[in-house]
Amino acid sequence: MTALQAIRYINEQAGRFVIAGANISLSVPHDVASHSTGWTPVCIECDRLVRSGVVVLAAAGNSGYAGAVRTLGKDYRGASISDPGNAEAVITVGSTHRSNPHRHGVSYFSSRGPTGDGRPKPDLLAPGEDIDGPVPDQGVAALHGTSQAAAHVSGAAAMLLARNRELIGRPERIKQILCATATDLGRERFYQGYGLVDVLRAMQSI
Repeated sequence: MTALQAIRYINEQAGRFVIAGANISLSVPHDVASHSTGWTPVCIECDRLVRSGVVVLAAAGNSGYAGAVRTLGKDYRGASISDPGNAEAVITVGSTHRSNPHRHGVSYFSSRGPTGDGRPKPDLLAPGEDIDGPVPDQGVAALHGTSQAAAHVSGAAAMLLARNRELIGRPERIKQILCATATDLGRERFYQGYGLVDVLRAMQSI
């Protein structure tokens, strides 16, 4: 939360957008007895940052499956989006297969909607299985998770902002473009959102 507040502070002091986007690839525990879904302190801070003009992307979470390695079809979870992915204004990203998303669809671990208060999430999907990434003291390893997926969509948003400077400060428009140009994988809306992010189509749509 301090980092989110710092972004707003830096931009306000500069008088222009020094930081145009933020990627939040983590899950924050949510005390359901104290806060409604989407109204936790971190969600409020994320929505506030978006309203200030910053694109905020969040991982959907990796709680879509809670069973054993082998299953008889049970233990898949719905309504498992984690904070800050529950924030209304953020772009919440779920995971799909790295190389064959049409066949394999949404990753088994990818958290699914709706949110606890009934809103549709996630917003988009991106590759999140077997993504090569740096591991401290281990070099590079294949990683799995919606954190990897959110990083892909963060890159797509950054490309839109870099090519179309007039979109800086308009995070709602960035979200609209990415969602409208996504590829429908033919899965349930609460699993896939608008579908798989398509950077080329997003760039060509403007």
